[in-house]
Order: sequence, then C-alpha cells, then structure tokens
Amino acid sequence: MPGRRDFEIAFVGLKPGITEFDYELGDEFFEAEKPADFQNCHAHVRLLLDKHAGFMQLKFEVGGSTEMQCNRCGNPLNTTLFDDFEIVVKMVDNPEEMNEQNDDPDVFFISRTESHLNIKDWLMEFVILSMPTYPACDEKEIGGPKCNKEVLEMLQKLKDNEDNKNNPIWKGLDKFKDN
Repeated sequence: MPGRRDFEIAFVGLKPGITEFDYELGDEFFEAEKPADFQNCHAHVRLLLDKHAGFMQLKFEVGGSTEMQCNRCGNPLNTTLFDDFEIVVKMVDNPEEMNEQNDDPDVFFISRTESHLNIKDWLMEFVILSMPTYPACDEKEIGGPKCNKEVLEMLQKLKDNEDNKNNPIWKGLDKFKDN
C-alpha cells in the first residue's frame, strides 16, 4: 500500500520547466474511499508538471482499465480509462480566501510558503472521472455470450407490459402532447 508521502511533490527543489511523474494505481489506492461500482482497477497516470515563477501547470494523462458492472445486464464489463486533465496551481499570500472565491475548478491556490503539493485527491478524482458514467455493453454485443440473457428477457417483459398498459392516470395528459 502506498504511503501518504508517495503523492506529495516537493516542488521547491524542481527546476523551472517540465518534470514528469508516473503513478501506477490499483485497487489498494482506492481502498479507503472506493465506490463499489468498480474493481480490478489498473490505472496509469502520467503527470507533467510545468513549473514557472509564481505558478505550476499540471497535466494528468490517465490510462488503464477497470472492471465495472454493465448497467443493462449486470455482468462484469472491462472498460478502458482514457482522459486528460489540467490544473493550474498558483502561489499566493492568502490561498484559503482565494480558493473560497474561485469559481474555476481548474485553478487551485497554495501559499507561497508551501514546499510540497499533495496530489492524491486529484489522482483519485481524475481516475474516477475517466470511467464511463453509464457502463454498458456495446449495442452489437447485446444478447451476445457476455450478456446476462435472463436479465435482458426480464427487461423485455417489463417493456412489453408497459407498452400494453393504458393507465387512466395518464389519459388526461394526452391532450397536452401537441402543444
């Protein structure tokens, strides 16, 4: 299990310009705060930190794979992680006040006296944001060998029952369709 300091960057000692960091993140990284909707996560994050005099530009390149549950049939589904995120970290005298007033989620303020930058929360957030919001089998795979046919049959029965049902509660709403 990675330690707390594994995700702290001592940026004071870095020369101006781009420095690259690589992180391999698995299920143990997400253990404490992991949502139950993924497992077997193998994420690779490449961080490019571009240091300037009063600010740093951070570019997170997320790749890898994880296993999620299909929202349609409920079977395990291998999904690919792929996304890029950028954050600008500015060094100011009053970071708490600036962060409270800031509306831009891509800008973060730290104190000029800081020497380390903890990126653990950003790593976790960006890997999770790289996952599909609605994981489902491809349209061409529906009913295929990887799909749970029992669940698909039940969904079809529910749809057929819904189509055949004319509930009088909704009957009066038909007159508003054409307006």
